[in-house]
Amino acid sequence: MEFKDYYQTLGVDKDATADDIKKTFRRLARKYHPDVSKEPDAEARMKELNEAFAVLSDPEKRAAYDQLGHRYQAGQDFHPPPDWDAGFEFSGRGFSGTESADFSDFFSELFGARMGRAHAGGGHFHARGEDHHAKIMLDLEDAYAGAVRTLTLRVPRVDAQGRTVLAEHALEVRIPKGVREGQLIRLSGQGSAGLGGGPPGDLYLEVHFKPHARYRVEGRDVYATLPVAPWEAALGGGVKASLPDGAVEVCIPAGSQSGRKLRLKGRGIPGTPPGDLYLVTEVVLPPADSPKARALYEQMARELAFDPRQGG
Repeated sequence: MEFKDYYQTLGVDKDATADDIKKTFRRLARKYHPDVSKEPDAEARMKELNEAFAVLSDPEKRAAYDQLGHRYQAGQDFHPPPDWDAGFEFSGRGFSGTESADFSDFFSELFGARMGRAHAGGGHFHARGEDHHAKIMLDLEDAYAGAVRTLTLRVPRVDAQGRTVLAEHALEVRIPKGVREGQLIRLSGQGSAGLGGGPPGDLYLEVHFKPHARYRVEGRDVYATLPVAPWEAALGGGVKASLPDGAVEVCIPAGSQSGRKLRLKGRGIPGTPPGDLYLVTEVVLPPADSPKARALYEQMARELAFDPRQGG
């Protein structure tokens, strides 16, 4: 997938004001609208203009796009980084699925799922304020014990000059024990103000876990690699393993190979029922970096006469 430079599509500077973008779009729309244009590529060009305007005319999407896009050039091979939109607070406005379906895969990859969630939060024409949505990144350990965290969210605003700026605000959030990936934490009354004295909307925080050097999460199940020495794998025995909620003694069955799964029932993310934790063994060889170590390996080679490729 190629990166789309929406500023280049509209022919405006990256610091263009909201009025500049609107005026430029209207001028180009008069030129390329398929109902009036005689340009051979009018329909395709108009589709590109509509998509660029949909992003750059919306302060929220523009701010998120700017944060991501300053590292890329038009046409560059592009895959959005994981959780590129974490920490951005989006309001409930957005396109319906039908309208956004007319846009490119690039647009859908960035905004499709986000806008689908946001649109479901409520409409513009009710007295109740719009719900807001934000993706947050938590440590896996928070899901085991629960926590109170101060989170900083970035909210796009349009300043007096019509330019999109990011305002930050901090929230103290209670993370419930057993929270899982994709779960929504609702903060009542933290969305947009209501209309005509109506109640404010809510803020929904979508939970994602930060990448962890040791653990991988699937639902409520947690996976970790357990390094073992060759003699521990061959002879079996107890070894100590670190878990997100503390250390535990694990029994290694004799004759274990790399890739063997050891299931610790109920030691995954808490819940009803809780998940399981799987330790995947990885046999680690001691380095042959001393005369004594080399001699031991040579003795094993002679006396065991072991061929790992036999029968392969």
